[in-house]
Amino acid sequence: MGLYPEIEPYDRGMLGVGDGNRVYWEVCGNPRGKPAVMLHGGPGSGCGAGYRRYCDPAAYRIVLLDQRGCGRSTPHASAYDTDMSVNTTAHLIADLERLRRHLGIERWLVWGVSWGSVLGLRYAQTHPQAVSELVLSAVATGSNREVALLTRGLGRFFPGAFQRFLAALPEADREGNLAAACNRLIESPDPEVRSRAARAWTDWETATIPAPPRSVERYEDPVFRMGFARTVTHYWGNDHFLGDGNDEGVILRDAPLLKGIPGTLVQGSLDFGNLLGTVWRLHQAWPDSELIVVDDVGHTTGAPGMADALVAATNAYAHR
Repeated sequence: MGLYPEIEPYDRGMLGVGDGNRVYWEVCGNPRGKPAVMLHGGPGSGCGAGYRRYCDPAAYRIVLLDQRGCGRSTPHASAYDTDMSVNTTAHLIADLERLRRHLGIERWLVWGVSWGSVLGLRYAQTHPQAVSELVLSAVATGSNREVALLTRGLGRFFPGAFQRFLAALPEADREGNLAAACNRLIESPDPEVRSRAARAWTDWETATIPAPPRSVERYEDPVFRMGFARTVTHYWGNDHFLGDGNDEGVILRDAPLLKGIPGTLVQGSLDFGNLLGTVWRLHQAWPDSELIVVDDVGHTTGAPGMADALVAATNAYAHR
């Protein structure tokens, strides 16, 4: 099946969302089609052109956006004077609602990958009346257990890379929340300290990719690297701004709020998040969901089996 052909937007803009932030958005596909919004990962990755290709452009009105602080949205998180206190999950959810109303959309399919699945799930739990379906991949829920696994826990599997990551952090901070410790360095007034910390973070992320390709070209862009590392560690070091600090997280706790919303969860069998069983527990707690596991694929969407399953899901929901 594969992805749909490349397509260009027919509309785009910058939406003022408050706090001095302007969010980039674009729309492609059928202006009279079923609305779908594509939520990128990270947080802080930005929404590339490839995200336009997971929905049938003849059937869908496809909305992309760069979440606060990343991509083409302003101000960018890479700038030291950007205020990160107004970049939280609640702010991003409010931005989605503002964009939905701005575009005159009543309900939309919410598509999300990785962090985008966290944001999509919490958005649906908060505004169920605005969500027709959910299509999620590389599924996460933003729990403290997931953060602990993806930092300290994976150190058992990648000991050399983990030791290099720890060595970049102050000795006194090596026993606590490692993302928070790295974020404190990234918030340093010293640009050299910030730069080294951002590189240490992206080197660690690259080292833990379980399947080819194991290089990440975008991390070589210093602006992207700084904005991405600053945003990820800001969220990971603060319970993803989801609330009560419970290790299991509020999204699994509030899974019953998804009742009545159909959803498809597409997960690679080699995704390290599977070590916690989170996606299976979410599926069990959300009877309206289906779970598709793609063999020999990690935390990604573009691999052949993943892309096929995701396109099949949006095709199935196109005319509901």
